Amino acid sequence: MTTTNTCPVAFPLRRPGQPFPPQEYADFRQEGGLVKSTLPSGVPVWLVTRHEDVRAVLTDSRISSNPSHPGFPKAAKTGGVPSQDEVPGWFVALDPPEHGRFRKTLIPEFTVRRIREMRPAIEQVVNERIDALLAAGNTADLIADFALSVPSLVISDLLGVPKADRDFFETKTRVLVTLTSTDEQRQSASQALLRYLNRLITIKQRRPGDDLISRLLEDGTISRQEMSGVSMLLLIAGHETTANNIGLGVVTLLTNPQWIGDVRAVEELLRFYSVADLVAFRVAVEDVEIGGQLIKAGEGIVPLVAAANHDGTVFEHPEEFDPERSARHHVAFGYGVHQCLGQNLVRVEMEIAYRFLFERIPTLELAVPVEELSLKYDGVLYGLHELPVRW
Repeated sequence: MTTTNTCPVAFPLRRPGQPFPPQEYADFRQEGGLVKSTLPSGVPVWLVTRHEDVRAVLTDSRISSNPSHPGFPKAAKTGGVPSQDEVPGWFVALDPPEHGRFRKTLIPEFTVRRIREMRPAIEQVVNERIDALLAAGNTADLIADFALSVPSLVISDLLGVPKADRDFFETKTRVLVTLTSTDEQRQSASQALLRYLNRLITIKQRRPGDDLISRLLEDGTISRQEMSGVSMLLLIAGHETTANNIGLGVVTLLTNPQWIGDVRAVEELLRFYSVADLVAFRVAVEDVEIGGQLIKAGEGIVPLVAAANHDGTVFEHPEEFDPERSARHHVAFGYGVHQCLGQNLVRVEMEIAYRFLFERIPTLELAVPVEELSLKYDGVLYGLHELPVRW
């Protein structure tokens, strides 16, 4: 059985000016794959870095995503995964069979066929945002003006959220996914979002429309109380992760223009950046051996998605951006029963965003050197704060 270091390593490992994923991830894989660390809250956790081990953590029934279990890791008092007492309906924090009730109800909204039907609406959103870019001049912050607005408008339309309220939920979400936010700031943002969604659900009960919330209310499988948590989860996951993927992808394609127009770039970008690196917190509910290391019941676990997707035993030369590789077995969307419900939507949004952006603005270029871009070293999700461009 593997032995590990007795001195916990720092967490998280992102630092301004350093590459992502951090070099330490590769060191940990060489040293056995699992290392002890300590969250900013002082809670000890196991960091898991090998592709095989990350998939094992995400599929083992002795390892739970439910924060009600003793020892479940939280970065801060209000950071990380909320319990059902805090946010009823936050179904990614449930284990089977409870998790399955939500997933079964929501799957029809995110099938390949359903997303295919949404393509014209997504294309319209993308084209309208490009129209706005072109009308405003020849410079832009592509994060605020495109990468964030496209998925925000798409998920708003899907849920039935008025487009005029987009700035409100983007601002609140930003607080929730920033590691440096205080407990008070997170609590305030979460409560504001839940109050807003509760009002919206009440409106949908009285005047249903052609949207997901109205369909869930009609279905009745998810309770009225749970509906706000489900909606909040979809709202946050549906725009923040996609925005980060789109922004980082634009930078990579601009610096690797030979891949512009190649649809294979989407899958490789998902693997290459793995923006949801710090999302899948877990706890062992029984003693379990992962990668030869005993993890005891009650010990917290953080499977590092970016570390798994840069495992050189699975992806040859993982530090290279290579859309010709077969990257479909990456874990950027997680793995097992908790694999991201909206992955089909994310792929299509990225593909459409890149295609129309580079076709309609062929002279698009970065307005600052790559090394001066403002990256989210302080975020739960990796990405860009801003992306200055010109054409």
